[in-house]
Amino acid sequence: MDHHHATLAFAMLGHPGRLAVFRLLMRFAPQGVRPTEIAIALDLKQNTLSHHLADLQSVGLVQVRREGRSLFYAVNLETAEGLIAHLALDIGRARPDLLSPLLAARQEPFMQDTDFDVLFICSGNSARSIFAEALLRDLGQGKFQTFSAGTRPGTALNPMALEVLRRNGHDIAGLRSKHIEEFQRPGAIVMDFVFTVCDTAAAEECPPWPGQPITGHWGLPDPARATGTDAERALVFAQTYAALRRRIMAFVALPFDSLTRLSLQSRIDAIGADIAPSEKA
Repeated sequence: MDHHHATLAFAMLGHPGRLAVFRLLMRFAPQGVRPTEIAIALDLKQNTLSHHLADLQSVGLVQVRREGRSLFYAVNLETAEGLIAHLALDIGRARPDLLSPLLAARQEPFMQDTDFDVLFICSGNSARSIFAEALLRDLGQGKFQTFSAGTRPGTALNPMALEVLRRNGHDIAGLRSKHIEEFQRPGAIVMDFVFTVCDTAAAEECPPWPGQPITGHWGLPDPARATGTDAERALVFAQTYAALRRRIMAFVALPFDSLTRLSLQSRIDAIGADIAPSEKA
């Protein structure tokens, strides 16, 4: 990235509102987000958000695609990488103490052990994240210690979710709804992976996780919001379970001992983007 382009990009990110939009989009990267969802998450007026998105687009930090009538805004990861490289290589004069974390992320295997700690987060920790916790626990072949949590306090496990798990042979005795604070306290387990499985949780601002875990967004619509008869609602819960099962099986099959952090992040992003048409919101 040339100095002029970098100057413009840094200037755009120097505004608190534009930086907030960019930070939110990074939490969904590489997937895109509808403007209405960004506005709700950041409590922004639509016209204000439109200006921020146009400014970020003008310097290539954000790109937009259309799906039907909907627009989805996403971070341009190539431009973001160029901006970080400019900061480290040009402004930072390629100092080894600045570059070593970046080079390690590209070149070193992710890790050699086979006991990974994984946290799944959604808003209520009542269905989707509970599905993911139970699935990885039972399909993980002993390689994973799994947890789930919600960003909204005071929730309980959804009876329809528990019935789906029971019907598919999962032990539900030890499952409970937990708040994310349990995993952010001093002395909490340092996670290797943190996944959000709903858009609400991904949109919320969280402090950086200790240990720099690999993160991913595997968002799915909330089955608890399904309407219709009990049978129709139960079908939605079953479809959500099936979608997460496919992703968990793909995750378990990854060759962790031979992947760098960069390639592993790419694989996880690809798993999250593999959404069948029936699963789209």
